[in-house]
Order: sequence, then C-alpha cells, then structure tokens
Amino acid sequence: MTPQPVTLSATFTIALSPDAEIPGSAGRFTMEKTWGGDLRGVSRGTMLTAGDPATGSAGYVATERFDGTLDGRSGTLAFQQLGLMAAGEPTLQYVIAPGSGSGELQGVTGTLEIGAIDDDGVHQVTMTLNLPDPS
Repeated sequence: MTPQPVTLSATFTIALSPDAEIPGSAGRFTMEKTWGGDLRGVSRGTMLTAGDPATGSAGYVATERFDGTLDGRSGTLAFQQLGLMAAGEPTLQYVIAPGSGSGELQGVTGTLEIGAIDDDGVHQVTMTLNLPDPS
C-alpha cells in the first residue's frame, strides 16, 4: 500500500559560520539548525553560494544531515536545498534526499517549505511527507 502524504509543522533556528572557500563558489558556510515541533533534533551541513545578492540575483545549494525525531520516530535524514533569487524573486526547493533515512525514519520522503521567519530568527516550516507504515 502506498503511504498517504501527511502534513506536519516544525521550526528551526540556524547558525551559519564561514568556511574555507572552494573553486566555483562565492562563499562556503557550515550550518547548524536546531529543530522543534513535529521535527525535533539538530541538523548540520554545508552551504555553497554563488551570484551577487546585492543585485538581487544569487543562489545556493545546501546539504544537511538531521538527527532526532520526526512525529515520534527516531533516526536520521538528509535534507537538500536549492535556493535561487532572480531579479529579487526567490524560489526554493527543499527536499528529503531519497534513501537517506535511518532507524525509524528509513523510507521517509517528502518536501519542506519555509514560511514565515520570525523577528527572533525562528523559521516556520511545513512538511509534506510520505511516512512508511511503522509495522
């Protein structure tokens, strides 16, 4: 039976630290996110940037590994992001890397959507996921 999509909510705060640049990128950062809500734990990863954000045209790619619980299930997942800004208009793809789940998160797939970012830096996230049957 195909898992039915579920919608869950989460929040995160992020700490970015500059890292050694690599050829082809304008910047490289390490990141650490602290997650709350239906997704609880910590993710760590790398972000590479390109373009000129001051002119409204830039992009980034990021990969991060999450360790914690999702809707009460524990394990790890990898998230991947592609963010673009063209003429000041942003687009974002934020997905769970297929096959990246471990433990009780094995087989989880889906997307994440960043909504509002609060004044205190808390990012509001809506997740549309396929959760495998736990049996």
